[in-house]
Amino acid sequence: MSYSKFLGRVKNVKKFLGAFWSGVLRDWKAILTIVMCNLLLSFAVANFTLPNRFPDMGVSGLAFLAHYAFDFPPGVVIAACNALLLLWGRKYMDLRFLGLTICSIAVFTVSLPFLIALELPLPHDKFMATVISGVLKGIAGGMIFNTGGSGGGTDIVAMVFRRRYGMEVGQFSIFVNTAILILSLGVVGLDSVVYGVASLYVFGITVDNVMLKFNRRKQAFIITNIPEEVSAFITSRGKGVTRVEGIGMYTRQPRPVLISLLEPRQVVQLKSFLKEKDPNAFVSICDAAEVVGAGFKSWKSL
Repeated sequence: MSYSKFLGRVKNVKKFLGAFWSGVLRDWKAILTIVMCNLLLSFAVANFTLPNRFPDMGVSGLAFLAHYAFDFPPGVVIAACNALLLLWGRKYMDLRFLGLTICSIAVFTVSLPFLIALELPLPHDKFMATVISGVLKGIAGGMIFNTGGSGGGTDIVAMVFRRRYGMEVGQFSIFVNTAILILSLGVVGLDSVVYGVASLYVFGITVDNVMLKFNRRKQAFIITNIPEEVSAFITSRGKGVTRVEGIGMYTRQPRPVLISLLEPRQVVQLKSFLKEKDPNAFVSICDAAEVVGAGFKSWKSL
């Protein structure tokens, strides 16, 4: 190799490392969330799922089956399956999603054996284990999804199918997970499968609630005689407001309409302000399940 080619490769490596480090600094909150959530996920799996021989879905379900039947380390199986999926779908994933997913898989794979080795005085009742594991895994999964990353597995398949074919993989996931649960019957028995399905149900409810909790806002429509004062009050709370010129169809008079997205506590403050300053104001408050844009959920997380 010539010296000039060597220097060129060194520059490319430096450029890559610089871009990587910039990405880490820019997304350090998401990375920290990924690390903490995967530690929580590993804790739930090590202390509630595996000791009670509960089944799971996707890549984790296959890894747990291999562990129950052949005593394979579940972390190794999960890492190997995800590595193959990442190699298969790397062309269709953006760098941020890919990086956060690799981080998620690495933390879970490394931490799981250590947490399995710990013997903690935790409840051994299967019903309690069902609820606790579902809640802990749901909290971790919901927060991971909110960062714009994933835990790997079928999330990688979903991303590739969505970007390559413009389709979701809901039906595909149903078939795969049904097959895994049927296989689980012959390995762990009907009782454990029922408990496992109940835990997955709790997991699904918790994930939905966590995702909604972090993104839920209140949308306020305000008709007031003091729009400038109300706008100044809202912006002083760090929220934007949009003014739309309307017309009262009964009076035929101009009626400015203010639209803003607020946190629940800010709605209470707004109503107190209007009660004092303009008791004749009209306000309509409704739930906004998801808000994407500046000051709210980032487009990067989608």
